[in-house]
Amino acid sequence: MAMKIRLTRMGSKKRPFYRVVALDSATRRDGRPVEYLGHYNPMVEPNDIQLDMEKIEKWLAQGAEPSNTVRSLLKKAGK
Repeated sequence: MAMKIRLTRMGSKKRPFYRVVALDSATRRDGRPVEYLGHYNPMVEPNDIQLDMEKIEKWLAQGAEPSNTVRSLLKKAGK
């Protein structure tokens, strides 16, 4: 089972809000996650990025692969 760290979309139409989640790579975008790791809100200025780095580091140590978007969010958060 390949684990991924990626975004799941929340919010209403034209007002997206994303949660950073750990889930199986075969799960659909908005499927049930294994664990919530943070959130990202692109609709506010500056962008709101809240990440639980302890949980993310735990999943990375277990072999989870971050998506390209999550990888860029980690860089923006300075972690």
